[in-house]
Amino acid sequence: MDSDDLSLGEIFPEEARPPTPEPSFAIYQRDDDLAADDWRDMKIRLVGSHPLWGHYLWNAARAFASYLDHNRNLYRDRFVLELGAGGGLPGLVAAKNGAKHVLLTDYPDPELVKNMEINVAENAAAANCSVQVYSSSRYRHTPSHTTGELLEAIPGDEKYHLILLSDLGENNTVKHDALLKTCENCLAQDDDASVLVFYTHHRPHLADKDMEFFSKARARGWACEEIVTRHFTPMFPEDPGEASMRGAVHGWRLLRAEGSRNAV
Repeated sequence: MDSDDLSLGEIFPEEARPPTPEPSFAIYQRDDDLAADDWRDMKIRLVGSHPLWGHYLWNAARAFASYLDHNRNLYRDRFVLELGAGGGLPGLVAAKNGAKHVLLTDYPDPELVKNMEINVAENAAAANCSVQVYSSSRYRHTPSHTTGELLEAIPGDEKYHLILLSDLGENNTVKHDALLKTCENCLAQDDDASVLVFYTHHRPHLADKDMEFFSKARARGWACEEIVTRHFTPMFPEDPGEASMRGAVHGWRLLRAEGSRNAV
């Protein structure tokens, strides 16, 4: 019998696997009152498909980018950290608008990391923007293994003046403490250093879970204030739940109370 006839592929044929989707691209276009500034729009590359939903440019990221575009005083000449950046739009806007340095982070997945690096390079932000995985092994202080993954601060004594969280699973309560612990360890102790959290109630029946994030933050000594609400067409029109809730982006600012800052 010919050896070719013993091919395992002939004995146990596999179904053809669908090809990995090609990357897609989305455009962030600045508001008209900013159009005359030094750049007009930004092209964001998105992975073709990903279980962590990194293949979408979320409404929260667009609202976040617009808010940062209009409030450059929050980060100009300062250090900025974006957790779970995905395509990195908010952080890249901060880098383009004069942040001293922006660090984009996401889950330690090669495809996500490479995609962030491409977006940094394509948007001419490499001089003041870098990419890193969000991993406890990279944290320069002793991480608490009970709070999940933590991120290292800037080498030396510097920390971040602004931390960005965009649609980062507020309704997944398991992540709340880990995210807040990371912010506590990485935020500078300046009086105006803050965390910005933009999100949507994608599942309105779990809105109370979303809000638990801010209840936990207050219990840990954060002052929490909603600063903006913007309305979009829902990301997934056929999903269940009130469309007005699924299309609304809420932006919050978190500040550390005086006693809490001194305790960090």
